[in-house]
Amino acid sequence: MSELLDLNLVEASKALKNKEISSLELTKAYLKSISDTSSLGAYLEIVEDKAISMAKESDKKLIDGTARPLEGIPIGIKDMFCTKDIKTTASSKILENFIPTYESTVTQNLWNDGAVILGKLSCDEFAMGSSNETAAKGNVINPWLKNKKMSPGGSSGGSAAAVAARSALAATGTDTGGSIRQPAAFCGITGLKPTYGRCSRWGIVAFSSSLDQAGPLTRTVSDAALMLNSMAGYDQKDSTSANLKMPDLMDYLDKGIKGKKIGIPKEYTQDGISEDIVKFYEKSIDWLRDEGAEIIPVSLPHTKYALPAYYIIAPAEASSNLARYDGVRYGARQEASSLDEMYELTRGNGFGDEVKRRIMIGTYVLSSGYYDAYYLKAQKVRRLIKEDFENVYKKVDYILTPSTPTTSFELGKKQDPLTMYLNDIFTVPASLAGLPGISLPVGLDKSGLPIGIQLIANSFDEPGLISTARVLEMSAGFNFIADGAAK
Repeated sequence: MSELLDLNLVEASKALKNKEISSLELTKAYLKSISDTSSLGAYLEIVEDKAISMAKESDKKLIDGTARPLEGIPIGIKDMFCTKDIKTTASSKILENFIPTYESTVTQNLWNDGAVILGKLSCDEFAMGSSNETAAKGNVINPWLKNKKMSPGGSSGGSAAAVAARSALAATGTDTGGSIRQPAAFCGITGLKPTYGRCSRWGIVAFSSSLDQAGPLTRTVSDAALMLNSMAGYDQKDSTSANLKMPDLMDYLDKGIKGKKIGIPKEYTQDGISEDIVKFYEKSIDWLRDEGAEIIPVSLPHTKYALPAYYIIAPAEASSNLARYDGVRYGARQEASSLDEMYELTRGNGFGDEVKRRIMIGTYVLSSGYYDAYYLKAQKVRRLIKEDFENVYKKVDYILTPSTPTTSFELGKKQDPLTMYLNDIFTVPASLAGLPGISLPVGLDKSGLPIGIQLIANSFDEPGLISTARVLEMSAGFNFIADGAAK
């Protein structure tokens, strides 16, 4: 089994198409791995019968020569994506028995390209959190250290943990303010947030509609490229979907970066960053310089306002989006003697503390008398942050930053909400500007925990982002396997 689990997505796809392995044996190896690593709590729902059925169908196509790009590849799906006839809960009590009658566009694209579903992966409730501790069914454990219960990050913590634990060959995630990139950094894998609009949001449980974006979590940059090829695409059902053809990202893996200009923003080297992360950030700069890139200091002056603006905009949109969970149309319902009491009991019992906190913040900033002072001002700040990036991209091609200020932290050590929000300090600006970003592992800190470095590109420049990330990946040579991964 270990030989099958050792293959990354691109390698597994090649082995399948060369008929060296079958999808059925690969899928069964991953189903066993899910069982072996079940103590991590990454999966909320395992669909063994469906996985085996899809794998058998893929094997037929592999034999008759009609194989599709992801034929026979077993993957996990974050529980924010609606999956037809498979429970979709957004890790919330209020949706604990919700079974969609339709498929999200992104997952349908993956099935159309031959991928095999293993199950649904845990996340912070309604994608609100940075540690996976707000999930209704309990936190997910980062597989990296066996002797300590470390956070996998959030909100796509289950997706990141599953890929790092080798209980999924790849996984989908959603990124609103860093929810793909931060967990990828914590779990020593690659996490790619595409440009806003590159992947359809249709059928994804909404958190913050102007920020949410689907993306892949994988072992390598080339795996992420292959996944995003299938996930992305224009969708008429999503009014924010970009009607732009996605180039084949696999064609850009070996382009190199000779002559490219890499911006190093001074605002991302503030106090509070771990020494180990600073060390590997400096190494990453050297690696890119050695590969022929020009390193240019830049400034993004409104960066310090990104987190405050985000924590006004995202909760405001969340309070609006989550108003639909009222016990009337779908989801859990608490019976009561009046309609108002039913609303109160349903939402009071159905939502967790972090979701309630964000709904209350969002409702407050949208309320009469505060809309202009908070929400409107935050949107103006967002525009200034976007302009900062636009000005910098006149001078450089890509921006290099740390992914997170620290490596993973221990679970169960109660952190105040503000400290938790600061985990996203380096990922939020790109989200507010709608830009593509990727986090990839470049080394380990003194505790043996992974360190992630982030690259940010201009809008819709995923091809260039992939080629630059690939160069950094090759230079770093990160080939460690998590202690708690299936062997």
